[in-house]
Amino acid sequence: MLHYAVVFLVIALIAAIFGFGGIAAGAVGIAKILFFVFIIMAVLTFVFGLIKRG
Repeated sequence: MLHYAVVFLVIALIAAIFGFGGIAAGAVGIAKILFFVFIIMAVLTFVFGLIKRG
């Protein structure tokens, strides 16, 4: 999932360079959502791993 966030971020940067504002804004929005979902899932996995060991 982090891979997809990075891909959308790269698409947004390329679109911003070429002046496609709407596409860049959409790609940045998707990248942000995917990044935060990844962070939440990573923290939950870490916490459940600690609980399972203890």
